[in-house]
Amino acid sequence: MAREDRFYCSKEHLDSLDDRGWIGSAAWRVSPNQDLRPEGLDPDLVVIHHISLPPGGFVERNCTQFIVDFFQNKLDSSAHPYFEEIADHKVSSHFLISRRGDVIQFVSTRNKAWHAGLSSFFGREKCNDFSIGVELEGDTEHPFEEIQYVVLAKLSMQLGVVYPNLQFAGHSDVAPGRKADPGIQFSWQKFQAKTGVSVKNLPFGLDPR
Repeated sequence: MAREDRFYCSKEHLDSLDDRGWIGSAAWRVSPNQDLRPEGLDPDLVVIHHISLPPGGFVERNCTQFIVDFFQNKLDSSAHPYFEEIADHKVSSHFLISRRGDVIQFVSTRNKAWHAGLSSFFGREKCNDFSIGVELEGDTEHPFEEIQYVVLAKLSMQLGVVYPNLQFAGHSDVAPGRKADPGIQFSWQKFQAKTGVSVKNLPFGLDPR
């Protein structure tokens, strides 16, 4: 994905989360599907998802742009039968990590992205209020790419500089019975090994699910 021509004062600026909640090195594709967090509330949870448009389409060709279009309400519903089913959905995530390791950011971490829906984290309802959503391009049928784990680990550490002691969960953990992502193909053990995140910050454990 092409990088925008943007000015950065230093490499540190490029590889960090700025005071407006944007990662300098990410491709910025602003989504209209966002709103303000409750006043005074900073995120303390990262919710990991998977997404593929169309389902499994990434196996045969580069389909990342469909996801970008979906989060920006620009998806051409005539391009695939499945797109007609989701044409009216208004969703977003803070970040998307493509199969090639590209990072696309749609919403500032200071704002609320519409990613978790009806959800609860140990009794705390409305996870969108206090979480950061990260989508991995993939599905339950195919292993995630090694580069996606590498990039996810880097992103997690960048977020942790600004938001220390983040906890991490899957969409299925905060919306059990309703959502199944990131699914059994996502290795929580590999994620923990690459990030060094304390197991206590992975409250649902390291087992595949």
